[in-house]
Amino acid sequence: MELLTIGAFARAARLSPKALRLYDELGLLRPAHVDPVTGYRRYRPGQLEQARLVLWLRRLGLPLARIRLVLGLEPARAAAEVARYWQSVLAETEARRELAALLVDHLSGKATTMTDRPTTGALRIRYAARTDAGLVRARNDDTAYADAGLIAVADGMGPQGGGGSAGAAAIEALKELRLPAGELLNVLEEAVARIDARVGEASDLPEVGTTLTAMLWSEPQLALVHIGDSRAYLLRGGELFQITHDHTLVQSMVDDGRLTLAEADSHPQRSLLVRALTGSGDNRPDVSLHTARAGDRYLLCSDGLSRWVADDALHTVLSTVAAPEQAVQQLIAAANRAGGPDNIACAVADVVVDE
Repeated sequence: MELLTIGAFARAARLSPKALRLYDELGLLRPAHVDPVTGYRRYRPGQLEQARLVLWLRRLGLPLARIRLVLGLEPARAAAEVARYWQSVLAETEARRELAALLVDHLSGKATTMTDRPTTGALRIRYAARTDAGLVRARNDDTAYADAGLIAVADGMGPQGGGGSAGAAAIEALKELRLPAGELLNVLEEAVARIDARVGEASDLPEVGTTLTAMLWSEPQLALVHIGDSRAYLLRGGELFQITHDHTLVQSMVDDGRLTLAEADSHPQRSLLVRALTGSGDNRPDVSLHTARAGDRYLLCSDGLSRWVADDALHTVLSTVAAPEQAVQQLIAAANRAGGPDNIACAVADVVVDE
């Protein structure tokens, strides 16, 4: 079978030679033959289908590492993976739509319109939150909190308990907030400016900081504040979605296509944060707005849970255990069954109709 030059293959696949060289380096599309002297690449005509699939997946927006995962799956599982990715895109788009609507109303001087309000009654949340030291560490630097207006977890870092103080200070700053309808953006901007200062005031020790993932309730909206590698998940319609993005070195390498998800799980620097609250004022949390629906269940947790308990196990507990307090207990127990090597912070909130 006659092989195609890289130029001819690029034209047929509607890819550039530069893209083909990158896909070769990342293991997405290996050439059929590489000249040992010149390094010139040649491809089989039968590789065009895979090249076009890579092109379509890139146009869909999949990161290169996730494309490599999809290419290694059998068709049914590959389709499911693409569907999961697209659902996460839709969730992010919905959050941006809500933000755009608030901005339009704010700039035009109109009252904020709250959408998706149930006709049978207002929405409220049922909640539970707990921390656990785990089975290895003597000190617990994680913090979890839940009330009718705030669900939050923080994972502190630093010597002599300074991390725990930093996490608690960040959550205390959020507990003081009041979120009147239509003022979410203004209040959150003010809050984000204060939270990091509170962290800096919490401890005089060096190298102290904390992650923070929190949801503030202003029915029927949830404002999500996030920095670090603690996480927020949404269980909606039987599907579990991670709705935060880890601020870690390893996640940035996955996003750039330099690591696969499997390689990231075992990377020696997987705990290295690129963003956290340290009191320096250099890092600001991500802020987004979400419209809640009756039946939604949210999980907020530190990496002491998410790193050691697989997503399918999280899904099983969240979808089968009705009471938030029992769900929290079972999730912490699952992390400890996995060895409990880290502190665990966990909070579960259910959106229900207040009849």
